[in-house]
Amino acid sequence: MPDWSYHGIFKPVLSKLPAYVSREIIHRGMSTIASLPLGPHIINFLGREECPPYFNRQIKGIEFVNPVGLSGKIDPILNGTSAFTHLGFGFIEIGPVTVQPTPESYHPFMNHKEQRIQFSDPIESIGLEKTLEKLKKIRKKQPFIFRLSGTQQELSMMMNRLDGFADGYIVEGDDIHPKLHSDKPIFISNPTLELLYELNVEDITGIVVEENEFNALLSTVRSYKKVIPALSIITSGGVHEPGQALSLLSAGADLLLLSDGYVFSGPGLTKRINEALLDDLNDQLPPPKGWKSYWYFGLFILIGGLLAFLFSLTSVILPYDEHYLGMQRESISGFNDRIVKFMAHDRMTLAGTMISGGIVYMQLSFHGVRRGLLWAKQSIDIAATTGFMGIFLFIGYGYFDWLHLLFWLVLLPFYVYGWLHTRGVKGTPSSGNRRNHNIWMQSLYGQLAFVVLGFSFVLGGIIISYLGVTSVFVPTDLLYLCMPPEILHEFNQNLIPVIAHDRAGFGSALLSVGLLVLTLSLWGFQQGNKWVWRTLLIGGLPAFISGIYIHFAIGYTSFTHLLPAYFAIALFLIGLVKTHSFFYKNRDDDER
Repeated sequence: MPDWSYHGIFKPVLSKLPAYVSREIIHRGMSTIASLPLGPHIINFLGREECPPYFNRQIKGIEFVNPVGLSGKIDPILNGTSAFTHLGFGFIEIGPVTVQPTPESYHPFMNHKEQRIQFSDPIESIGLEKTLEKLKKIRKKQPFIFRLSGTQQELSMMMNRLDGFADGYIVEGDDIHPKLHSDKPIFISNPTLELLYELNVEDITGIVVEENEFNALLSTVRSYKKVIPALSIITSGGVHEPGQALSLLSAGADLLLLSDGYVFSGPGLTKRINEALLDDLNDQLPPPKGWKSYWYFGLFILIGGLLAFLFSLTSVILPYDEHYLGMQRESISGFNDRIVKFMAHDRMTLAGTMISGGIVYMQLSFHGVRRGLLWAKQSIDIAATTGFMGIFLFIGYGYFDWLHLLFWLVLLPFYVYGWLHTRGVKGTPSSGNRRNHNIWMQSLYGQLAFVVLGFSFVLGGIIISYLGVTSVFVPTDLLYLCMPPEILHEFNQNLIPVIAHDRAGFGSALLSVGLLVLTLSLWGFQQGNKWVWRTLLIGGLPAFISGIYIHFAIGYTSFTHLLPAYFAIALFLIGLVKTHSFFYKNRDDDER
Protein backbone atom coordinates (compact mmCIF):
# COMPACT_ATOMS: atom_id res chain seq x y z
CA MET A 1 0.00 0.00 0.00
CA PRO A 2 1.91 3.09 -1.21
CA ASP A 3 1.70 6.40 0.67
CA TRP A 4 -0.43 8.03 -2.05
CA SER A 5 -3.19 5.46 -1.52
CA TYR A 6 -2.70 5.19 2.25
CA HIS A 7 -2.95 8.92 2.97
CA GLY A 8 -5.14 9.82 0.00
CA ILE A 9 -7.75 7.06 0.23
CA PHE A 10 -7.60 4.63 3.15
CA LYS A 11 -6.28 6.50 6.20
CA PRO A 12 -9.01 9.21 6.29
CA VAL A 13 -11.63 6.45 6.47
CA LEU A 14 -9.85 3.90 8.64
CA SER A 15 -8.78 6.50 11.23
CA LYS A 16 -12.43 6.76 12.22
CA LEU A 17 -12.48 3.09 13.24
CA PRO A 18 -10.99 1.47 16.37
CA ALA A 19 -7.25 0.83 15.96
CA TYR A 20 -7.64 -2.94 16.11
CA VAL A 21 -10.38 -2.98 13.45
CA SER A 22 -8.57 -0.68 11.00
CA ARG A 23 -5.33 -2.64 11.50
CA GLU A 24 -6.99 -5.94 10.65
CA ILE A 25 -8.81 -4.49 7.60
CA ILE A 26 -5.50 -3.27 6.16
CA HIS A 27 -3.47 -6.35 7.08
CA ARG A 28 -6.03 -8.88 5.87
CA GLY A 29 -6.57 -6.92 2.65
CA MET A 30 -2.84 -6.74 1.94
CA SER A 31 -2.38 -10.43 2.70
CA THR A 32 -5.24 -11.33 0.38
CA ILE A 33 -3.52 -9.46 -2.46
CA ALA A 34 -0.18 -11.09 -1.60
CA SER A 35 -1.79 -14.55 -1.75
CA LEU A 36 -3.02 -14.07 -5.33
CA PRO A 37 -1.01 -15.73 -8.14
CA LEU A 38 0.26 -12.33 -9.31
CA GLY A 39 -0.13 -10.68 -5.92
CA PRO A 40 3.58 -10.10 -5.15
CA HIS A 41 4.04 -8.60 -8.63
CA ILE A 42 1.08 -6.26 -8.09
CA ILE A 43 2.54 -5.13 -4.75
CA ASN A 44 5.94 -4.53 -6.36
CA PHE A 45 4.38 -2.68 -9.30
CA LEU A 46 2.48 -0.29 -7.04
CA GLY A 47 5.10 0.21 -4.32
CA ARG A 48 8.40 -0.77 -5.90
CA GLU A 49 10.35 -1.46 -2.72
CA GLU A 50 13.99 -2.00 -3.67
CA CYS A 51 17.43 -1.06 -2.46
CA PRO A 52 20.96 -1.25 -3.86
CA PRO A 53 23.16 -4.27 -3.08
CA TYR A 54 25.68 -2.20 -1.12
CA PHE A 55 23.10 -1.70 1.64
CA ASN A 56 23.74 -5.33 2.56
CA ARG A 57 25.19 -5.88 6.01
CA GLN A 58 25.86 -8.88 8.22
CA ILE A 59 25.50 -9.29 11.96
CA LYS A 60 26.67 -12.63 13.38
CA GLY A 61 25.98 -14.43 10.12
CA ILE A 62 22.56 -12.85 9.48
CA GLU A 63 22.44 -10.99 6.18
CA PHE A 64 20.25 -7.89 5.94
CA VAL A 65 19.55 -6.30 2.54
CA ASN A 66 18.90 -2.97 4.28
CA PRO A 67 18.83 -1.77 7.91
CA VAL A 68 15.08 -1.12 8.17
CA GLY A 69 12.83 -3.69 9.83
CA LEU A 70 9.24 -3.86 11.04
CA SER A 71 8.41 -4.14 14.73
CA GLY A 72 6.31 -7.12 15.80
CA LYS A 73 4.01 -4.67 17.61
CA ILE A 74 2.53 -3.67 14.24
CA ASP A 75 1.34 -7.17 13.39
CA PRO A 76 1.36 -9.24 16.60
CA ILE A 77 -1.24 -11.73 15.33
CA LEU A 78 0.54 -12.22 11.97
CA ASN A 79 -2.40 -11.42 9.70
CA GLY A 80 -0.31 -9.09 7.52
CA THR A 81 3.15 -10.65 7.63
CA SER A 82 2.72 -12.52 4.34
CA ALA A 83 2.30 -9.09 2.70
CA PHE A 84 4.99 -7.33 4.76
CA THR A 85 7.61 -9.72 3.37
CA HIS A 86 7.10 -7.97 0.00
CA LEU A 87 7.31 -4.39 1.28
CA GLY A 88 11.07 -3.88 1.21
CA PHE A 89 12.01 -4.54 4.83
CA GLY A 90 15.51 -5.77 5.61
CA PHE A 91 14.12 -7.95 8.41
CA ILE A 92 10.88 -8.54 10.32
CA GLU A 93 10.37 -8.93 14.03
CA ILE A 94 7.82 -11.63 14.98
CA GLY A 95 6.12 -11.44 18.33
CA PRO A 96 6.14 -11.11 21.16
CA VAL A 97 5.71 -14.87 21.22
CA THR A 98 4.47 -16.37 24.47
CA VAL A 99 3.60 -19.96 25.26
CA GLN A 100 -0.03 -19.07 25.90
CA PRO A 101 -2.04 -16.40 24.02
CA THR A 102 -2.99 -13.18 25.75
CA PRO A 103 -6.67 -12.32 26.27
CA GLU A 104 -8.38 -10.89 23.19
CA SER A 105 -9.24 -7.72 25.09
CA TYR A 106 -5.62 -6.57 24.86
CA HIS A 107 -5.69 -4.17 21.90
CA PRO A 108 -3.69 -1.01 21.00
CA PHE A 109 -5.06 2.53 21.25
CA MET A 110 -4.31 5.22 18.64
CA ASN A 111 -3.44 8.71 19.86
CA HIS A 112 -3.80 10.69 16.62
CA LYS A 113 -3.05 14.03 18.29
CA GLU A 114 0.38 12.94 19.55
CA GLN A 115 0.97 10.56 16.61
CA ARG A 116 1.55 7.63 18.91
CA ILE A 117 0.15 4.17 19.50
CA GLN A 118 -0.46 3.08 23.05
CA PHE A 119 0.28 -0.62 22.91
CA SER A 120 -1.33 -2.94 25.45
CA ASP A 121 0.64 -4.26 28.40
CA PRO A 122 1.27 -7.09 27.92
CA ILE A 123 1.34 -6.72 24.14
CA GLU A 124 -0.97 -8.98 22.16
CA SER A 125 0.27 -12.50 21.53
CA ILE A 126 -1.47 -15.35 19.73
CA GLY A 127 0.61 -17.96 21.56
CA LEU A 128 3.26 -20.37 20.36
CA GLU A 129 1.04 -22.93 18.63
CA LYS A 130 -0.91 -20.36 16.61
CA THR A 131 2.35 -18.62 15.70
CA LEU A 132 3.81 -21.85 14.33
CA GLU A 133 0.61 -22.53 12.40
CA LYS A 134 0.70 -19.12 10.71
CA LEU A 135 4.44 -19.21 10.02
CA LYS A 136 3.98 -22.33 7.89
CA LYS A 137 1.81 -20.29 5.50
CA ILE A 138 4.28 -17.41 5.10
CA ARG A 139 6.83 -17.37 2.29
CA LYS A 140 9.90 -15.98 3.97
CA LYS A 141 12.03 -13.45 2.04
CA GLN A 142 14.11 -11.78 4.77
CA PRO A 143 15.41 -12.64 8.25
CA PHE A 144 12.81 -13.22 10.99
CA ILE A 145 13.85 -12.10 14.46
CA PHE A 146 11.56 -13.52 17.14
CA ARG A 147 10.79 -11.58 20.31
CA LEU A 148 10.19 -14.07 23.11
CA SER A 149 8.67 -13.58 26.54
CA GLY A 150 8.51 -16.11 29.38
CA THR A 151 10.52 -18.01 31.95
CA GLN A 152 13.91 -19.53 31.20
CA GLN A 153 12.31 -22.92 30.60
CA GLU A 154 9.65 -21.41 28.34
CA LEU A 155 12.27 -19.42 26.38
CA SER A 156 14.37 -22.55 25.80
CA MET A 157 11.34 -24.54 24.71
CA MET A 158 10.14 -21.79 22.31
CA MET A 159 13.61 -21.42 20.80
CA ASN A 160 13.65 -25.15 20.13
CA ARG A 161 10.19 -25.09 18.49
CA LEU A 162 10.85 -21.94 16.43
CA ASP A 163 14.36 -22.88 15.34
CA GLY A 164 13.32 -23.74 11.77
CA PHE A 165 11.84 -20.27 11.20
CA ALA A 166 14.07 -18.00 13.29
CA ASP A 167 17.25 -16.21 12.31
CA GLY A 168 17.64 -14.69 15.74
CA TYR A 169 15.86 -13.85 18.98
CA ILE A 170 15.09 -10.82 21.12
CA VAL A 171 14.71 -11.43 24.84
CA GLU A 172 13.71 -8.93 27.53
CA GLY A 173 16.55 -7.94 29.83
CA ASP A 174 14.50 -9.09 32.81
CA ASP A 175 14.02 -12.56 31.25
CA ILE A 176 17.62 -13.21 30.22
CA HIS A 177 19.59 -15.84 32.09
CA PRO A 178 23.29 -16.70 31.79
CA LYS A 179 22.40 -20.33 31.02
CA LEU A 180 20.05 -19.42 28.15
CA HIS A 181 21.69 -20.67 24.95
CA SER A 182 20.90 -20.86 21.24
CA ASP A 183 22.88 -21.40 18.06
CA LYS A 184 21.02 -18.35 16.70
CA PRO A 185 21.98 -14.77 17.69
CA ILE A 186 20.26 -13.41 20.80
CA PHE A 187 19.59 -9.68 21.25
CA ILE A 188 18.75 -8.30 24.69
CA SER A 189 16.03 -5.65 24.95
CA ASN A 190 16.74 -2.54 27.07
CA PRO A 191 19.48 -4.05 29.25
CA THR A 192 21.37 -2.08 31.86
CA LEU A 193 25.13 -1.71 31.47
CA GLU A 194 25.56 -3.72 34.68
CA LEU A 195 23.63 -6.61 33.11
CA LEU A 196 25.75 -6.49 29.96
CA TYR A 197 28.98 -6.74 31.94
CA GLU A 198 27.50 -9.50 34.09
CA LEU A 199 26.60 -11.56 31.00
CA ASN A 200 29.97 -10.92 29.33
CA VAL A 201 29.61 -8.48 26.40
CA GLU A 202 31.71 -10.61 24.05
CA ASP A 203 29.09 -13.39 24.14
CA ILE A 204 26.19 -11.06 23.35
CA THR A 205 25.07 -10.53 19.74
CA GLY A 206 23.61 -7.12 20.46
CA ILE A 207 20.89 -5.14 22.16
CA VAL A 208 17.53 -3.62 21.30
CA VAL A 209 16.95 -0.06 22.49
CA GLU A 210 13.27 0.82 22.71
CA GLU A 211 11.96 4.36 23.12
CA ASN A 212 8.87 6.18 21.86
CA GLU A 213 10.54 9.58 21.90
CA PHE A 214 13.22 10.18 19.26
CA ASN A 215 15.62 12.41 21.21
CA ALA A 216 15.67 9.98 24.15
CA LEU A 217 16.31 7.12 21.73
CA LEU A 218 19.16 8.96 20.03
CA SER A 219 20.75 9.84 23.37
CA THR A 220 20.54 6.23 24.59
CA VAL A 221 22.13 4.90 21.40
CA ARG A 222 25.02 7.34 21.74
CA SER A 223 25.50 6.37 25.37
CA TYR A 224 25.69 2.65 24.64
CA LYS A 225 27.98 3.22 21.65
CA LYS A 226 30.33 5.40 23.69
CA VAL A 227 30.74 2.81 26.42
CA ILE A 228 30.77 -0.31 24.22
CA PRO A 229 31.72 0.70 20.62
CA ALA A 230 31.63 -2.85 19.25
CA LEU A 231 28.06 -3.49 20.43
CA SER A 232 25.47 -4.17 17.72
CA ILE A 233 22.40 -2.00 18.33
CA ILE A 234 18.84 -2.35 17.04
CA THR A 235 16.48 0.53 17.79
CA SER A 236 12.72 0.08 18.09
CA GLY A 237 10.25 2.96 17.82
CA GLY A 238 10.95 6.69 17.75
CA VAL A 239 11.27 6.97 13.95
CA HIS A 240 8.58 8.90 12.06
CA GLU A 241 10.76 10.51 9.37
CA PRO A 242 13.67 9.46 7.17
CA GLY A 243 15.90 12.09 8.79
CA GLN A 244 15.43 10.48 12.20
CA ALA A 245 16.44 7.09 10.82
CA LEU A 246 19.59 8.58 9.30
CA SER A 247 20.45 10.23 12.62
CA LEU A 248 20.17 6.94 14.53
CA LEU A 249 22.30 5.09 12.00
CA SER A 250 24.87 7.86 12.09
CA ALA A 251 24.92 7.69 15.91
CA GLY A 252 25.79 4.00 15.84
CA ALA A 253 22.59 2.02 15.42
CA ASP A 254 23.03 -0.95 13.09
CA LEU A 255 19.36 -1.74 12.45
CA LEU A 256 16.01 -0.01 12.95
CA LEU A 257 12.59 -1.41 13.81
CA LEU A 258 9.68 0.81 12.73
CA SER A 259 6.57 0.86 14.90
CA ASP A 260 4.34 3.93 15.49
CA GLY A 261 6.02 5.89 12.71
CA TYR A 262 5.16 3.23 10.16
CA VAL A 263 1.47 3.66 10.94
CA PHE A 264 1.33 7.46 11.08
CA SER A 265 3.88 8.30 8.36
CA GLY A 266 2.69 5.56 6.04
CA PRO A 267 3.93 2.28 4.54
CA GLY A 268 6.28 4.20 2.25
CA LEU A 269 8.51 5.14 5.21
CA THR A 270 10.78 2.15 4.56
CA LYS A 271 11.28 3.18 0.94
CA ARG A 272 11.83 6.83 1.90
CA ILE A 273 14.52 5.86 4.41
CA ASN A 274 16.35 3.73 1.84
CA GLU A 275 16.14 6.54 -0.72
CA ALA A 276 17.52 9.02 1.83
CA LEU A 277 20.37 6.64 2.69
CA LEU A 278 21.26 6.38 -0.99
CA ASP A 279 21.06 10.17 -1.34
CA ASP A 280 23.57 10.48 1.51
CA LEU A 281 25.99 8.19 -0.32
CA ASN A 282 25.67 10.35 -3.48
CA ASP A 283 26.69 7.40 -5.61
CA GLN A 284 26.88 8.19 -9.34
CA LEU A 285 26.59 5.27 -11.75
CA PRO A 286 28.26 5.40 -15.19
CA PRO A 287 25.80 5.86 -18.09
CA PRO A 288 24.90 2.54 -19.76
CA LYS A 289 25.78 2.21 -23.43
CA GLY A 290 22.20 1.89 -24.67
CA TRP A 291 20.57 5.00 -23.18
CA LYS A 292 21.07 7.05 -26.37
CA SER A 293 19.32 4.39 -28.42
CA TYR A 294 16.30 4.67 -26.14
CA TRP A 295 16.48 8.46 -26.54
CA TYR A 296 16.51 8.19 -30.35
CA PHE A 297 13.58 5.80 -30.08
CA GLY A 298 11.63 8.55 -28.33
CA LEU A 299 12.87 11.17 -30.81
CA PHE A 300 11.57 9.22 -33.81
CA ILE A 301 8.19 8.79 -32.12
CA LEU A 302 8.14 12.56 -31.55
CA ILE A 303 8.99 13.19 -35.22
CA GLY A 304 6.37 10.69 -36.33
CA GLY A 305 3.82 12.48 -34.18
CA LEU A 306 4.73 15.86 -35.68
CA LEU A 307 4.31 14.48 -39.21
CA ALA A 308 0.97 12.91 -38.27
CA PHE A 309 -0.09 16.25 -36.79
CA LEU A 310 0.84 18.03 -40.04
CA PHE A 311 -1.17 15.53 -42.13
CA SER A 312 -4.18 15.87 -39.82
CA LEU A 313 -4.14 19.63 -40.40
CA THR A 314 -3.84 19.38 -44.18
CA SER A 315 -4.68 16.41 -46.41
CA VAL A 316 -5.92 14.12 -43.58
CA ILE A 317 -6.35 11.21 -46.00
CA LEU A 318 -3.04 9.94 -47.40
CA PRO A 319 -2.48 8.50 -50.91
CA TYR A 320 -2.36 4.87 -49.73
CA ASP A 321 -5.65 5.47 -47.86
CA GLU A 322 -7.22 6.71 -51.11
CA HIS A 323 -5.84 3.70 -52.94
CA TYR A 324 -7.40 1.32 -50.42
CA LEU A 325 -10.71 3.22 -50.52
CA GLY A 326 -10.71 3.49 -54.29
CA MET A 327 -11.77 7.14 -54.18
CA GLN A 328 -10.39 10.61 -53.59
CA ARG A 329 -10.89 12.75 -50.52
CA GLU A 330 -13.15 15.09 -52.49
CA SER A 331 -15.59 12.25 -53.20
CA ILE A 332 -15.84 11.45 -49.52
CA SER A 333 -16.36 15.10 -48.59
CA GLY A 334 -19.01 15.41 -51.28
CA PHE A 335 -20.92 12.53 -49.75
CA ASN A 336 -20.57 13.78 -46.13
CA ASP A 337 -18.09 16.50 -45.28
CA ARG A 338 -18.08 15.40 -41.64
CA ILE A 339 -16.41 12.08 -42.46
CA VAL A 340 -13.07 13.69 -43.32
CA LYS A 341 -13.37 15.98 -40.27
CA PHE A 342 -14.08 12.96 -38.10
CA MET A 343 -11.01 11.21 -39.48
CA ALA A 344 -8.94 14.35 -38.81
CA HIS A 345 -10.20 14.25 -35.23
CA ASP A 346 -8.93 10.68 -34.74
CA ARG A 347 -5.63 11.35 -36.48
CA MET A 348 -4.84 14.57 -34.62
CA THR A 349 -5.53 13.01 -31.23
CA LEU A 350 -3.20 10.17 -32.24
CA ALA A 351 -0.56 12.70 -33.31
CA GLY A 352 -0.76 14.59 -30.02
CA THR A 353 -0.50 11.35 -28.08
CA MET A 354 2.57 10.31 -30.10
CA ILE A 355 4.26 13.66 -29.48
CA SER A 356 3.59 13.37 -25.75
CA GLY A 357 4.86 9.79 -25.71
CA GLY A 358 8.03 10.73 -27.57
CA ILE A 359 8.79 13.49 -25.07
CA VAL A 360 8.31 11.16 -22.10
CA TYR A 361 10.48 8.44 -23.69
CA MET A 362 13.27 10.97 -24.29
CA GLN A 363 13.07 12.33 -20.74
CA LEU A 364 13.10 8.86 -19.19
CA SER A 365 16.10 7.93 -21.32
CA PHE A 366 18.13 11.05 -20.55
CA HIS A 367 17.30 11.59 -16.87
CA GLY A 368 16.55 8.02 -15.86
CA VAL A 369 18.29 5.33 -17.92
CA ARG A 370 21.40 7.49 -18.42
CA ARG A 371 21.71 7.61 -14.61
CA GLY A 372 21.34 3.85 -14.36
CA LEU A 373 17.82 3.83 -12.87
CA LEU A 374 16.15 0.46 -13.34
CA TRP A 375 12.62 1.82 -12.94
CA ALA A 376 13.10 4.21 -15.87
CA LYS A 377 14.29 1.39 -18.14
CA GLN A 378 11.38 -0.81 -17.12
CA SER A 379 8.93 2.03 -17.72
CA ILE A 380 10.23 2.36 -21.29
CA ASP A 381 10.22 -1.40 -21.84
CA ILE A 382 6.64 -1.88 -20.64
CA ALA A 383 5.24 0.98 -22.74
CA ALA A 384 7.31 0.25 -25.86
CA THR A 385 6.47 -3.46 -25.92
CA THR A 386 2.78 -2.64 -25.57
CA GLY A 387 3.05 -0.10 -28.37
CA PHE A 388 4.75 -2.53 -30.74
CA MET A 389 1.97 -5.05 -30.15
CA GLY A 390 -0.56 -2.51 -31.41
CA ILE A 391 0.29 -3.29 -35.03
CA PHE A 392 -1.47 -6.65 -34.68
CA LEU A 393 -4.80 -4.91 -34.14
CA PHE A 394 -5.12 -4.85 -37.95
CA ILE A 395 -6.35 -8.44 -37.61
CA GLY A 396 -9.49 -7.04 -36.04
CA TYR A 397 -10.18 -4.11 -38.36
CA GLY A 398 -8.94 -5.67 -41.59
CA TYR A 399 -6.88 -2.71 -42.89
CA PHE A 400 -3.12 -3.15 -42.81
CA ASP A 401 -1.30 0.16 -42.69
CA TRP A 402 2.02 -0.18 -44.55
CA LEU A 403 3.25 3.18 -43.27
CA HIS A 404 2.58 1.93 -39.76
CA LEU A 405 4.69 -1.15 -40.53
CA LEU A 406 7.51 1.00 -41.95
CA PHE A 407 7.46 3.19 -38.85
CA TRP A 408 7.47 0.03 -36.71
CA LEU A 409 10.54 -1.28 -38.57
CA VAL A 410 12.39 2.03 -38.13
CA LEU A 411 11.75 2.09 -34.38
CA LEU A 412 12.44 -1.56 -33.65
CA PRO A 413 16.26 -1.58 -34.09
CA PHE A 414 16.65 1.45 -31.81
CA TYR A 415 14.54 -0.14 -29.11
CA VAL A 416 16.21 -3.56 -29.38
CA TYR A 417 19.71 -2.02 -29.24
CA GLY A 418 18.72 0.05 -26.22
CA TRP A 419 17.17 -2.94 -24.48
CA LEU A 420 20.19 -5.17 -25.11
CA HIS A 421 22.72 -2.63 -23.89
CA THR A 422 20.85 -1.60 -20.73
CA ARG A 423 20.17 -5.08 -19.36
CA GLY A 424 22.78 -4.50 -16.66
CA VAL A 425 20.98 -1.41 -15.29
CA LYS A 426 20.11 -1.99 -11.62
CA GLY A 427 20.23 1.47 -10.03
CA THR A 428 17.62 2.53 -7.47
CA PRO A 429 16.33 6.07 -6.85
CA SER A 430 17.49 8.46 -4.15
CA SER A 431 15.58 11.33 -2.57
CA GLY A 432 16.29 14.54 -0.72
CA ASN A 433 13.24 14.02 1.48
CA ARG A 434 13.96 13.81 5.21
CA ARG A 435 10.80 15.27 6.78
CA ASN A 436 7.05 14.68 6.94
CA HIS A 437 6.44 18.33 6.04
CA ASN A 438 3.31 19.68 4.41
CA ILE A 439 5.03 19.85 1.01
CA TRP A 440 5.57 16.08 1.12
CA MET A 441 2.00 15.46 2.27
CA GLN A 442 0.51 17.64 -0.48
CA SER A 443 2.64 15.84 -3.06
CA LEU A 444 0.93 12.57 -2.14
CA TYR A 445 -2.41 13.99 -3.24
CA GLY A 446 -0.78 15.18 -6.45
CA GLN A 447 0.77 11.77 -6.97
CA LEU A 448 -2.65 10.18 -6.43
CA ALA A 449 -4.05 12.47 -9.16
CA PHE A 450 -1.32 11.43 -11.62
CA VAL A 451 -1.71 7.73 -10.78
CA VAL A 452 -5.45 7.95 -11.42
CA LEU A 453 -4.68 9.85 -14.64
CA GLY A 454 -2.31 7.09 -15.76
CA PHE A 455 -4.85 4.37 -14.93
CA SER A 456 -7.50 6.36 -16.80
CA PHE A 457 -5.32 6.56 -19.91
CA VAL A 458 -4.60 2.82 -19.73
CA LEU A 459 -8.28 2.00 -19.35
CA GLY A 460 -9.22 4.48 -22.08
CA GLY A 461 -6.61 3.01 -24.43
CA ILE A 462 -7.94 -0.51 -23.90
CA ILE A 463 -11.55 0.55 -24.47
CA ILE A 464 -10.75 2.58 -27.60
CA SER A 465 -8.62 -0.25 -29.02
CA TYR A 466 -11.47 -2.66 -28.39
CA LEU A 467 -13.92 -0.34 -30.13
CA GLY A 468 -11.53 -0.09 -33.05
CA VAL A 469 -11.66 -3.82 -33.68
CA THR A 470 -15.39 -4.26 -32.92
CA SER A 471 -18.18 -1.67 -33.18
CA VAL A 472 -15.80 1.21 -34.09
CA PHE A 473 -18.26 4.00 -33.23
CA VAL A 474 -19.78 5.26 -29.97
CA PRO A 475 -23.27 6.84 -30.06
CA THR A 476 -21.96 10.42 -30.03
CA ASP A 477 -19.80 9.63 -33.10
CA LEU A 478 -22.88 8.62 -35.09
CA LEU A 479 -24.75 11.71 -33.93
CA TYR A 480 -21.88 13.86 -35.20
CA LEU A 481 -21.72 12.01 -38.53
CA CYS A 482 -25.51 12.15 -38.87
CA MET A 483 -25.69 8.67 -40.36
CA PRO A 484 -25.52 5.05 -39.17
CA PRO A 485 -22.69 2.61 -40.00
CA GLU A 486 -24.87 0.82 -42.57
CA ILE A 487 -24.97 3.89 -44.81
CA LEU A 488 -21.21 4.42 -44.46
CA HIS A 489 -20.65 0.79 -45.44
CA GLU A 490 -23.03 1.08 -48.38
CA PHE A 491 -21.18 4.17 -49.57
CA ASN A 492 -17.77 2.46 -49.38
CA GLN A 493 -17.21 -0.93 -47.81
CA ASN A 494 -13.59 -0.05 -46.98
CA LEU A 495 -14.37 3.23 -45.22
CA ILE A 496 -15.19 1.78 -41.78
CA PRO A 497 -12.00 -0.38 -41.71
CA VAL A 498 -9.93 2.79 -42.32
CA ILE A 499 -11.73 4.63 -39.52
CA ALA A 500 -11.34 1.54 -37.31
CA HIS A 501 -7.60 1.54 -38.08
CA ASP A 502 -7.33 5.15 -36.91
CA ARG A 503 -9.32 4.43 -33.78
CA ALA A 504 -7.39 1.30 -32.83
CA GLY A 505 -4.10 3.08 -33.54
CA PHE A 506 -5.07 5.91 -31.23
CA GLY A 507 -6.17 3.41 -28.56
CA SER A 508 -2.85 1.58 -28.77
CA ALA A 509 -0.89 4.85 -28.51
CA LEU A 510 -3.02 6.03 -25.57
CA LEU A 511 -2.45 2.72 -23.79
CA SER A 512 1.33 3.05 -24.20
CA VAL A 513 1.39 6.66 -23.02
CA GLY A 514 -0.91 5.72 -20.15
CA LEU A 515 1.62 3.12 -19.03
CA LEU A 516 4.38 5.75 -19.24
CA VAL A 517 2.38 8.20 -17.11
CA LEU A 518 1.37 5.48 -14.66
CA THR A 519 4.86 4.06 -14.12
CA LEU A 520 6.41 7.54 -13.96
CA SER A 521 3.83 8.50 -11.31
CA LEU A 522 4.28 5.30 -9.31
CA TRP A 523 8.07 5.06 -9.43
CA GLY A 524 9.51 8.50 -10.13
CA PHE A 525 8.23 10.52 -7.18
CA GLN A 526 11.35 11.51 -5.22
CA GLN A 527 11.90 14.94 -3.70
CA GLY A 528 14.10 17.13 -5.89
CA ASN A 529 13.29 15.33 -9.18
CA LYS A 530 12.58 18.53 -11.10
CA TRP A 531 12.78 16.64 -14.39
CA VAL A 532 9.80 14.45 -13.47
CA TRP A 533 7.56 17.50 -13.00
CA ARG A 534 8.79 19.02 -16.26
CA THR A 535 8.23 15.71 -18.05
CA LEU A 536 4.65 15.50 -16.83
CA LEU A 537 3.99 19.13 -17.78
CA ILE A 538 5.67 19.25 -21.20
CA GLY A 539 4.72 15.68 -22.03
CA GLY A 540 1.07 16.26 -21.21
CA LEU A 541 0.49 19.48 -23.13
CA PRO A 542 0.61 18.15 -26.74
CA ALA A 543 -1.93 15.40 -26.07
CA PHE A 544 -4.35 17.65 -24.20
CA ILE A 545 -4.05 20.64 -26.54
CA SER A 546 -4.44 18.64 -29.75
CA GLY A 547 -7.26 16.55 -28.31
CA ILE A 548 -9.35 19.52 -27.15
CA TYR A 549 -8.48 21.78 -30.10
CA ILE A 550 -9.57 19.37 -32.84
CA HIS A 551 -12.95 18.69 -31.23
CA PHE A 552 -13.80 22.39 -31.19
CA ALA A 553 -12.23 22.95 -34.63
CA ILE A 554 -14.55 20.42 -36.29
CA GLY A 555 -17.59 21.21 -34.12
CA TYR A 556 -17.62 17.89 -32.26
CA THR A 557 -18.27 19.45 -28.85
CA SER A 558 -20.60 16.97 -27.19
CA PHE A 559 -20.15 17.38 -23.42
CA THR A 560 -20.67 13.66 -22.86
CA HIS A 561 -17.99 12.79 -25.40
CA LEU A 562 -15.50 15.30 -23.97
CA LEU A 563 -16.22 14.60 -20.29
CA PRO A 564 -13.36 12.05 -19.94
CA ALA A 565 -10.97 14.64 -21.41
CA TYR A 566 -12.19 17.30 -18.98
CA PHE A 567 -11.74 14.84 -16.10
CA ALA A 568 -8.20 14.05 -17.28
CA ILE A 569 -7.31 17.75 -17.54
CA ALA A 570 -8.58 18.32 -13.99
CA LEU A 571 -6.39 15.48 -12.70
CA PHE A 572 -3.44 16.83 -14.71
CA LEU A 573 -3.75 20.34 -13.24
CA ILE A 574 -4.30 19.09 -9.67
CA GLY A 575 -1.24 16.87 -9.98
CA LEU A 576 0.96 19.66 -11.30
CA VAL A 577 -0.10 22.15 -8.62
CA LYS A 578 0.18 19.72 -5.71
CA THR A 579 3.60 18.31 -6.67
CA HIS A 580 5.49 21.38 -7.89
CA SER A 581 6.94 22.41 -4.52
CA PHE A 582 7.95 18.82 -3.72
CA PHE A 583 9.82 18.26 -6.97
CA TYR A 584 11.51 21.66 -6.79
CA LYS A 585 12.47 21.41 -3.11
CA ASN A 586 16.12 20.70 -2.39
CA ARG A 587 17.35 18.22 0.18
CA ASP A 588 15.93 18.67 3.68
CA ASP A 589 18.35 19.42 6.51
CA ASP A 590 19.56 16.38 8.42
CA GLU A 591 18.62 15.94 12.08
CA ARG A 592 21.96 14.89 13.53
